[in-house]
Amino acid sequence: MKTTKRVALAAPALSLAAMLAMAMPASAASSDGSNEANLQPVALNGVDGSGMAMTTIKDGVLTVTFTADGLLPDSPHAAHIHFGAEARHECPAASDDASGDGTLNTSEGGPAYGDIVVSLTKTGDTSPKSGLAVDRFDTAKGGKINYQRGSIKVSDDVAKAIVAGQSAVVIHGVDHNHDGKYDGDTKSDLDPTLPTEATDPALCGVLEVSQMSATPSGGAQTGSGSTAGVQDGGLLVAGSAALVVGGLLIARRRRTTADVTVND
Repeated sequence: MKTTKRVALAAPALSLAAMLAMAMPASAASSDGSNEANLQPVALNGVDGSGMAMTTIKDGVLTVTFTADGLLPDSPHAAHIHFGAEARHECPAASDDASGDGTLNTSEGGPAYGDIVVSLTKTGDTSPKSGLAVDRFDTAKGGKINYQRGSIKVSDDVAKAIVAGQSAVVIHGVDHNHDGKYDGDTKSDLDPTLPTEATDPALCGVLEVSQMSATPSGGAQTGSGSTAGVQDGGLLVAGSAALVVGGLLIARRRRTTADVTVND
């Protein structure tokens, strides 16, 4: 006996999980990227200087460049990348002057920018252990520094903090009494054998996400208007469209049937 049955046909359709995967933007936990910082005088310390720093991280390897001027001429200036999970991820303010002496030392800036995570030495070790390796930091010839160093290996946690815009570049060394050298009776909070002038923070800038790293592939930013969020918005639109199409295909699959003859 022959009977006719209605059976569902398998229509080609992507699963909801696949649609969601297509809709999701790149992972926010990525540890590769580029950042830049506008270096400005640290509050209360009276430095008339400025600078710019740039970082690039690829596969756990950091490249750093920075320029700075207005520093104590012909004197060494320690420079670091600072980060702390509990820090405010910003440069210090006058309100951070815990001692009330009218200046900020490195420890007082800690709640704002955190501890040293990378020492920007010219040669050798770049770990926090080299934070006071004065002989391996740049000397500000004529008050200026032009620094560049690559092949700096960093941990994944440090890389992610930098790429996420949670770290800061800090250049140290302040001539509080304007006598052209590091001296004075007040000792450094980091090393009591040094005057505080040698280690107090001079310039600071938070490493913000570089506009270049946020530029969509195949296009360039133009004009002065901000494009922040455009890339993510495009991904959301594309993702929403993908979900709608996927849902329609799945619904169509459920509705599509055909008559087949079966021998009982």
